[in-house]
Amino acid sequence: MTAARIVGGDPRALARAATAVENRLPEAETLLRELFPHTGQATVLGITGSPGAGKSTLVAALIRQIRAEGLSVGVVAVDPTSPYSGGAILGDRIRMQDSHADPGVFIRSMATRGWLGGLAAATTDMVLLLDAAGYDVILVETVGVGQDEVEIARLADATLVILVPGAGDDVQAIKAGIMEIADVFIVNKADLDGAARLVRELHASLQLAHRSDRWVPPIVKTVASLGQGIEELLAAARAYLAQAPRKSRSREIWRLRLREMLREALLARIPDEAVGTAAEAVAQHRQDPYTATRELLDQLFDSGRNE
Repeated sequence: MTAARIVGGDPRALARAATAVENRLPEAETLLRELFPHTGQATVLGITGSPGAGKSTLVAALIRQIRAEGLSVGVVAVDPTSPYSGGAILGDRIRMQDSHADPGVFIRSMATRGWLGGLAAATTDMVLLLDAAGYDVILVETVGVGQDEVEIARLADATLVILVPGAGDDVQAIKAGIMEIADVFIVNKADLDGAARLVRELHASLQLAHRSDRWVPPIVKTVASLGQGIEELLAAARAYLAQAPRKSRSREIWRLRLREMLREALLARIPDEAVGTAAEAVAQHRQDPYTATRELLDQLFDSGRNE
């Protein structure tokens, strides 16, 4: 499992590296350090939306369209976690199986393992891995948990939000979270009754929203199961990418990601025993949680200065 083999396109080396990244093995960080200079070329598209919106079917249709254009595709599909094995319940997505034999496609399912926000903790690292391996487009499909699923906006170059007609109060049901992160809206299963009404509701909501970049997310109707509207969807995503400066998008993505990495690194350095002792003190009201937090941080920085 060497960086050179991954950059060279060895699928077996890539698969082993993906396992190391997902399981947070010690060698994964060293490998990612070596691979990082080879990243930054891929286009990352995030696909999110409520369960039942047809995300996996849409991703399968996108794979076919992108491959028809002669581009390679990496897919990170984040699935719910099995309470028994800790693995991804849905495995490598049944709807994408017709692409598994294609050497220009690499599909990896990841379990959330309790991570909130629709992504697994190692999703960003997995995207870097596929980027370094030379995949032109990387599709990240989130787990499908509803309005909390906004972490994808911190990772993707463009975020595609899928809605379907006939799901009750469609727009209001997700407005609190997902509505604000969409760069493109997709009304999937557009052949069903209610599609036109959903499009009108979206247009009405967008008239009330004002993004800082002044981009007005387009609304694309698709029937993913039939491959309808997929070319238009890719065109809409590319239109957004064309007007959004890549450097500024990348800087914002990494600002957010570095904050997460700092948080993870700090938590990893605080012993569980110390947190347990502080939790006991707070539970017994011998100490307030704010002082406990401050003391844990003080202990961490004091130990750092003494190293």
